[in-house]
Amino acid sequence: MSFQNKRPLILALLGIAILCVSLAFVLLIPSRHASLESASGYDKKLNQNTVQNPDSMMEIPIYTIQRKGRRVMHTGYTVDFNPEWHIPNWVAYELTEEELEGDVPRAQNFQPDPQLSDCTPSTFDYSRSGYDRGHMAPAVNMKWDEQAMNESFYTSNICPQNHNLNSGVWQQLEERVNLWACSYGNIYIVCGPIMGKEYETIGRGKVAVPNAFFKVLLCRINDEWQAIGFYFKNEAGTRPLRTYARSIDEIERITGIDFFHLLDDRIEDKIEAKYQLEAWGL
Repeated sequence: MSFQNKRPLILALLGIAILCVSLAFVLLIPSRHASLESASGYDKKLNQNTVQNPDSMMEIPIYTIQRKGRRVMHTGYTVDFNPEWHIPNWVAYELTEEELEGDVPRAQNFQPDPQLSDCTPSTFDYSRSGYDRGHMAPAVNMKWDEQAMNESFYTSNICPQNHNLNSGVWQQLEERVNLWACSYGNIYIVCGPIMGKEYETIGRGKVAVPNAFFKVLLCRINDEWQAIGFYFKNEAGTRPLRTYARSIDEIERITGIDFFHLLDDRIEDKIEAKYQLEAWGL
């Protein structure tokens, strides 16, 4: 067969080859994006869980401002840790009724977070500072698992906290959250420090002392989503718990954090604009 006669066949084969290459390129692009989006184990778990169960990982917030942070998932909570302040930006966890039934004894020793060993402070930074080692995710909520209990004593989960606050209304709110978990089921919780433009530090590690603290809650009460926030100055003073209540929108404005963004926008907008004290028995 002459080249002239072979030419149509060659052109046809060349066209098929180009088509195969193009098809392969189109098919590979989505998988490449998927692998990039799931580069970290944290993001992969978050994406998979939210697809399989829209309520899972509901507690994980996102930022509306620029903020230094390194995120780590532990057994009982997720922390976004600020390497400049040496305290968490926020700590988030889900609390269930079943988790309150554990009998693991309370751990005793605070220690640096091994996944953040280059920036979490020593427990000795708090010694003689005048501040408590204030848990964000409470140890009492980790009795369901020994590892969860031990990890709650990582210094990535604590902040310098006024003793009166730590043993007063902060603890009262933790106890009330436990009652709500028993009554209503799963509660999604995010808490953390609120920093001013100027702040003092403690210890050789220069651990930042927060001006205040926040805690926001989300759960279903009588088959309806309800949300409420709380704002506490980092100082002595105890008033009725209801006086510390704030809307989620207000806490978001103060912190630059978007809470419970996985909710349907219509529900989120409604429950974050105002809170219902009566729904929470306050």
